[in-house]
Amino acid sequence: MEVTEYVRQDAVGLARLVADGEVSAAEVESAAREAAAEVAGRVNAVVETWPSDDAPVPGSSPLAGVPFLVKDIGVAVAGRRTELGSRLAAGLVAPADSFLTRRLRRAGLVTFGRTATPELAYSITTEPALYGPVRNPWDPTRSAGGSSGGSGAAVAAGVVPLAHATDAAGSLRVPASCNGLFGLKPSRGRVSMGPDADEVFSGLAVQGGLSRTVRDSAALLDVIGGPEPGDPYAAPRPARPYLEEVTRPPGVLRVGVLAQAWGGRRTTAPVADALTRTVRLLESLGHRVEETAVGLGTDWEGFVRAHARVFTANLTATVDALAAALGRPVDSSTLEAPTLAAYRYGQEVTGPGLLAALTVRNTVARSLAEYFGTYDVLLTPTLPELPMPLGAYTEGGEALDGAGWIERLLDRSPFTTVCNVAGTPAMSVPVAADAATGLPAGMQFAAGYGREDLLFRLAGQLERALPAEEQREREEEASDASSPAGEDFAERRREFLGPLLSEAALRCVHGWPRRSSSARVRT
Repeated sequence: MEVTEYVRQDAVGLARLVADGEVSAAEVESAAREAAAEVAGRVNAVVETWPSDDAPVPGSSPLAGVPFLVKDIGVAVAGRRTELGSRLAAGLVAPADSFLTRRLRRAGLVTFGRTATPELAYSITTEPALYGPVRNPWDPTRSAGGSSGGSGAAVAAGVVPLAHATDAAGSLRVPASCNGLFGLKPSRGRVSMGPDADEVFSGLAVQGGLSRTVRDSAALLDVIGGPEPGDPYAAPRPARPYLEEVTRPPGVLRVGVLAQAWGGRRTTAPVADALTRTVRLLESLGHRVEETAVGLGTDWEGFVRAHARVFTANLTATVDALAAALGRPVDSSTLEAPTLAAYRYGQEVTGPGLLAALTVRNTVARSLAEYFGTYDVLLTPTLPELPMPLGAYTEGGEALDGAGWIERLLDRSPFTTVCNVAGTPAMSVPVAADAATGLPAGMQFAAGYGREDLLFRLAGQLERALPAEEQREREEEASDASSPAGEDFAERRREFLGPLLSEAALRCVHGWPRRSSSARVRT
């Protein structure tokens, strides 16, 4: 299989080719490895590849035979390194598969490597000291987001159609927005975190994936979702496979729109324009859309303070366990400045202080549940701004303590974290791109607890609503040679990634991805 043919397909499409005998799983994996090598030094998304020991049975699942990458945190693959993006954990090898890995193997996914993450997944940009910054395939001077930035960049660059991601404060949805991908954060308890943990970050973290098409994410959640023995709780079982929901009509939805977050930085003009276009699209589809207020049951300062306690207390416990197991010190030789500051702050969090923070978690969850009793969906920007320049997140942070770093994280990503605290599902959808720069601007759609089915129906409708012709028109607008910004964007993209991204871009950013077009994006 040629790489140019490989990157035209999404994961479900590749699995069908394997099932039909048109190509073997080994040939597909070979194409994925070639794609990874093609962009390795430029994107820096893939930390390590290894010989796959998976033996997929063609046709055994909608994803059997599809190449796959796992994030360097949150999942264990027996005998493979999992370094958590940190010098503290460098060389750490997983002794056994996690429950998630076992499900990936049963689904026939062919895992052949791991993707970059910021240190201990503690940032919304992926620029770890351990293996350097991940570059956004759409602009190498920009961040690919975080903490699943390696997975996001790998999918956007065409290395794999689908990759593992985690999300504790937006870590899946932020890279989806930055890289023009689809990413759905499941409900709390939808995917097991075991067997080594019952909860991660006190229930704020979940497992998921990033993809170029809606159906790929739906198929992934079908195979990884469901409880495992010993899980403390589980989300309600879906009525039918999520892959089937993608083609079902969502009905007329009542959609509330929140253009400005509860705190943090204001939504910038390019993102506000993308939100306006999204509202018009929803209205054209018959949905009832209106601006709305969304109460959290606490003020922004109280929300940030509670989040700082929960995040840093959990981080401190993780760091102490790693240091003890590996016999390494906890200092600037093993941890980056933001992580070390958060570690020290977490050492001061008391038991009663942590319990008070978890009370805020409950308050936010109850408030959002009440909101979703009135509205079916909440629409916000995923991020208030376009992908930030590399280095911008840590600039001027020398004097920040652990709470200050959490405040900065929530300032940069004020919309996403609320859904982690509440435990509700939310997705970032690549509905629009900034015409002036060609950069993606994801839109976040959230629903009530356990309503991933509703989100997949809506996402499928949005995907079908943007025809291939509109996609080409938007690409031409963004790359218009008469526009200095568009000309610069097109030239940088061509020089940076060449023809590989031109094919992968069929499923990213400018408009919505189409699964079966043979047209090439203009560069």
